[in-house]
Amino acid sequence: MRIGIIGSRGIPNRYGGFEEMAEQISVRLVKMGHSVFVYNGHRHPYAEKEFQGVRIIHKYDPEHRFGTVGQFIYDFNQIIDCRWRKFDVILQLGYTSSGIWQWLLPKNVKVVSNMDGLEWKRTKYSPLVQKFLLRSERWVARRSDLMVADNQEIERYLHDKYGGQCVFIPYGAEVIKKADPSVLEPYHVKPGEYNLIIARMEPENHIKEVLEGVIQSESGRIMLVMGNLETPHGQWLTSKYKDSRIRFLHAEYNKDIVNNLRAHCHLYFHGHSVGGTNPSLLEAMACGAPVAAHENNFNKTVLKENGFYFKTPEDVSALLDKELTSEELSSITRKNTNAIREHFGWKSIAEQYELIFGQVRI
Repeated sequence: MRIGIIGSRGIPNRYGGFEEMAEQISVRLVKMGHSVFVYNGHRHPYAEKEFQGVRIIHKYDPEHRFGTVGQFIYDFNQIIDCRWRKFDVILQLGYTSSGIWQWLLPKNVKVVSNMDGLEWKRTKYSPLVQKFLLRSERWVARRSDLMVADNQEIERYLHDKYGGQCVFIPYGAEVIKKADPSVLEPYHVKPGEYNLIIARMEPENHIKEVLEGVIQSESGRIMLVMGNLETPHGQWLTSKYKDSRIRFLHAEYNKDIVNNLRAHCHLYFHGHSVGGTNPSLLEAMACGAPVAAHENNFNKTVLKENGFYFKTPEDVSALLDKELTSEELSSITRKNTNAIREHFGWKSIAEQYELIFGQVRI
């Protein structure tokens, strides 16, 4: 098959979840014998035209100049280019800025859309933007020959709301082979003596609740908070929480560093609440980090009983002050790494995408 992947910022991953997925499945699909093309923004640091057998198509992406408007232009440029590539399948990642261009997608191509999370519920957006995103979701759902949900809760939502074809294929992760405590040295922390948050600084990720819990707790452990601190919410958090136990760190994209920070923490706090299967949750599980997740159905369908849950600062404070035995922590982390191997491996996920690409009907 000739497969085009649109909707990400490009590969190799330098940004986030969709980019990681595009990289992981595209390389594997090439090894399965398919011709795979991934669209990259023109400013992506990887300037080559091929990556491990995957063809790279660079398109103008003016997000650095125009902000959000630039994302709409980038999506337009990708979709227009798709019209003459003669793809058998287009895998569309997300819908936030591509929905308005659905009518431009080629008519004689299978369109499979990964519908991401409930973007229109994100509180960082104004009511008007939320309304637009809900409409954009509808446009993409109606144009897609098949919708993909990476979480069973999202699958149920899409099926109930739009009907049509929708399948569940999870996001993926890889269990790290060996942790290296020397990576912690620049951060002046020791294994098991710090807690960790790695997230985008957005209200629906409940970082505020976690940090309020730190303030209320008696625990002396350091809380490392890593993310895009330059956002308005990030700036507000850094100005508000001055406790010596809270250390803010700028986002890090080196996988080895991030994985080792996760692997050696006492508790990893995952506050995401409006997405589907959030990549950082699976990656924390794959690193053997004991996870304390925001209590919602999205997180529960992934973590199940193999972790801790919170909703309020008081919940967080109680977790921080609780004496957790090494046996208790080892048991849940072992179950989580086993779950990654059994249900969330990238090889299996690439095979599932290959299967639906071959079965979907226009």
